[in-house]
Amino acid sequence: MTFSINNAVCGYSHKRPVLRQINFSVETGEVICILGANGAGKSTLFKSILGLIPLLDGSVTVDGANIAQWSRAEVARTIGYIPQANNPPFSYSVLDVILMGRTAHLGVFQSPTMDDEALADEMMAQLGIEELAGRRFLELSGGQKQLVMIARALIQQPRVLIMDEPTAALDFGNQQLVLQQVSRLSAMGLTIIMASHFPDHAFLYSHKVLLIKDGGIYASGPPDEVITEDSLRLLYKVDSKIVHTGITSRTTLGTDIKIVVPLT
Repeated sequence: MTFSINNAVCGYSHKRPVLRQINFSVETGEVICILGANGAGKSTLFKSILGLIPLLDGSVTVDGANIAQWSRAEVARTIGYIPQANNPPFSYSVLDVILMGRTAHLGVFQSPTMDDEALADEMMAQLGIEELAGRRFLELSGGQKQLVMIARALIQQPRVLIMDEPTAALDFGNQQLVLQQVSRLSAMGLTIIMASHFPDHAFLYSHKVLLIKDGGIYASGPPDEVITEDSLRLLYKVDSKIVHTGITSRTTLGTDIKIVVPLT
């Protein structure tokens, strides 16, 4: 499967678009990490891909098919979405939150079936969160909430998963919990488009990187080629040093783990 963004113009007004001429493609099982400063337009791009706001120009295609011609249910069955934060106004159980992901597969006024609940159990088992099923979603830690949101997205059975800064506001341990799942899901063949503020995550978990700056794509390609000290300086306006640790990575994306050290 090839998921492509073609000459996309994104924003809320033709007079002042947020992003122009966005082009990139992702293949089955690939992880692309989008890096950019606050306000660069990452969330706007995701909302445009999902149809939450209309593209001002361009298209989003799956194997050449323009998804603008699909129903909302068809889009939801193809693309899963995990927003930066999700706190429902009511204290739903974890199981209920996950079952909400089956909406695209249900008819009008239809409730989740026993098969849907079995699929929810399977997703929770895959993510190691079975013991949370009866807990209240609002009572969970940040990392637990993100794993529940991943389960909710996976129960849609999508082919593409969009993750908008999935590790934002998480501590180190919870970041690793979520990112380990990103790596595992990629190995299972799920295509992942992920925004992040952490270049280190792109080195560890992505096959491609997209740098957004000044309303467009500044650079794109493999992490080792795109993430440089110069590009990070232009992107974030800070000096940093990329350090080769010499430590072997557990992922399949490389052997030499790199970290970015800010220079103060």
